[in-house]
Amino acid sequence: MIATADTMDSPQTRFAALLDQHRGIVFKVAATYCRHADDRQDLAQEIAAQLWRAFPGYDPARLFSTWMYRIALNVAISQVRSTGGRATAVPLEDHQDTHPGFAIDDSSAQHEADQQLRALYAVIDRQSPIDRALLLLWLEDRSQREIAEVIGISESNVATKLNRLKQRIRQQLAGHPIDQPAFD
Repeated sequence: MIATADTMDSPQTRFAALLDQHRGIVFKVAATYCRHADDRQDLAQEIAAQLWRAFPGYDPARLFSTWMYRIALNVAISQVRSTGGRATAVPLEDHQDTHPGFAIDDSSAQHEADQQLRALYAVIDRQSPIDRALLLLWLEDRSQREIAEVIGISESNVATKLNRLKQRIRQQLAGHPIDQPAFD
């Protein structure tokens, strides 16, 4: 089939191009909420399907990435809530397949790094779905304004929640677990 001006500007073509340009968002969200490869793949497919269903309502005057994050995170959070579960940490050895050239050696420095990585995954896995979304967006260097738009809360609420989340993570990584924040 030869592409014409009509097919190049079709909603399917625009959606496919935008999805391809921002596909990393889908994979980051899926990895934040699912630790097992099959679960990540299923979630990524569900996110893509929901993005397609919602695409007719996308306002091109707004950033596609912000709209995409909002849909992707809502799908992921809904899935976590519907299954009543949280992601479980994958043993570090399982990550070798996804990171070519990553090898575990027996040095004490590598062992300490492995333990720190496991501790970080455990802390992330203990966070609520909303806190995982905040953490993901913050680590992506999204502005508080964009985070507020994606999550659907005020900028001041974003700042407050992020400060509490960072404090809670610091305490958990230091070995002082706090299961729930004092205020939320």
